[in-house]
Amino acid sequence: KREDAGGLFLVAIELFDENKFFSTSITAFAGMWINAFIVAVSCLTWVKKKSFNSSEKILLFLGCSRFWFLCVTWAYTITSTLFHWQFYIRRVPRIFAPLLCISNSSNLWFSTCLYVFYCIKIANFRYIFFIYLKVKIDRIVPWLCCNLNFTSLEYSRKLNEKINKQYSSIFYICGFGFSIAFMIVIFSALLLLFSLWRHKCKMQTSSAKDLSMDAHIKAMKSLLSFFIIYGINFTCLILTMIYPSREKNPMTFLFLVLQYAFPSVHSLILIFSSPKLEKIVLRILPCPGKNSEFFQEKF
Repeated sequence: KREDAGGLFLVAIELFDENKFFSTSITAFAGMWINAFIVAVSCLTWVKKKSFNSSEKILLFLGCSRFWFLCVTWAYTITSTLFHWQFYIRRVPRIFAPLLCISNSSNLWFSTCLYVFYCIKIANFRYIFFIYLKVKIDRIVPWLCCNLNFTSLEYSRKLNEKINKQYSSIFYICGFGFSIAFMIVIFSALLLLFSLWRHKCKMQTSSAKDLSMDAHIKAMKSLLSFFIIYGINFTCLILTMIYPSREKNPMTFLFLVLQYAFPSVHSLILIFSSPKLEKIVLRILPCPGKNSEFFQEKF
């Protein structure tokens, strides 16, 4: 009976590893293709126009960071799944720990930048600081994106040095950075909700119709969907850091799949929220043989 139980346990572990391998691989590669599409369109736009607007710059950096994030996390998952008997040698997690932390941080922070950018563009307040941000946002975005890249590289270097001294401190550092990004998103969402609610009240009292109201509501739905999946991703990240486990736990597998789904699902929302990206997707999907002609025509 013990041998039968042991055999069933080994079969269950193998099935779990196979499901984990196929699920994470499919989700990761789908996300890589989606974000590679965003990066390709952004680069082709830059080649033709020789200029970027602020949203396109953030989308380019966001697509690159998410592609890198999916590559690193997929490599980590496959290594820990297929070579689990060698993975927990002390040196292997130390190699992946800073890469995972930096890729997660860059993914969340560029997502936060995009969210704040849209909130500043859509919301309407008469405070001096907010007006200054609204006017200077196009100049602030390039500096902010470059600064985030350099900060991530410097942060990775210092983190590698600190890991050799105290391995557990990396989780507290990453958790603190994730929490700050999430608080910024919450604050921006509250400001946007308040601005839209106040604008709607003014339109109702004046009995006037505002053509931009529909556009505001559409943008708000997109930002609200992003806020929901951002919150789910943040919760999964924190729970994964608080309750790390080497066991074959279905909950950790669910957290992993949700973390893979965040960059894929949100990138799809961004594509279908952008008229240009949506038009390209709709032209490419039914006619894959005409891709090159379409890109030459449009770009």
